[in-house]
Amino acid sequence: MNIFRLTGDLSHLAAIIILLLKIWKTRSCAGISGKSQILFALVFTSRYLDLLTSFISLYNTTMKVIYIGCAYATVYLIYAKFKATYDGNHDTFRVEFLVVPVGGLAFLVNHDFSPLEILWTFSIYLESVAILPQLFMISKTGEAETITTHYLFFLGLYRALYLINWIWRFYFEGFFDMIAIVAGVVQTILYCDFFYLYVTKVLKGKKLSLPA
Repeated sequence: MNIFRLTGDLSHLAAIIILLLKIWKTRSCAGISGKSQILFALVFTSRYLDLLTSFISLYNTTMKVIYIGCAYATVYLIYAKFKATYDGNHDTFRVEFLVVPVGGLAFLVNHDFSPLEILWTFSIYLESVAILPQLFMISKTGEAETITTHYLFFLGLYRALYLINWIWRFYFEGFFDMIAIVAGVVQTILYCDFFYLYVTKVLKGKKLSLPA
């Protein structure tokens, strides 16, 4: 494992922990898109079904279990424990416009037409757009809490580092995965506007707002 993948994994884990701590400490999920969190739970579930069929390493298995557990814990906090604080009026992105096309694309473009491979491909495509309901929610409310922007920053950093990881693996290992790379590029592009605002506003102590 190279440093870029390890740092990417840690950035991803940091994002998840930041979000969970934010919800738990404030006893509120205000400003958090429940729909994005459901999509991420779907991403991890469909991607890590191989937990039932294969073992790669203790690190790999541990991270997969943590991702799945944290994803469903977040969904539980939003839709059950702190449901009264969930802002459903602004979390209105039509997720079926993401899930249905992504599902169709996974059937058409994959490495191998087998159930686990199609589900893995589906998860890669879906993860690239799963943050859209959250960004859409911020654009509707006009601004985001600082802690929420930190969550988004680390989530975007994770994808950017994974892109570098794919480039590293291509040059030093001869490994090339077009599906993962294209999806990673799409996801990183979605974060570009947010990254700019994060650096120019949030890091200077100002509130972040996205154009409506």
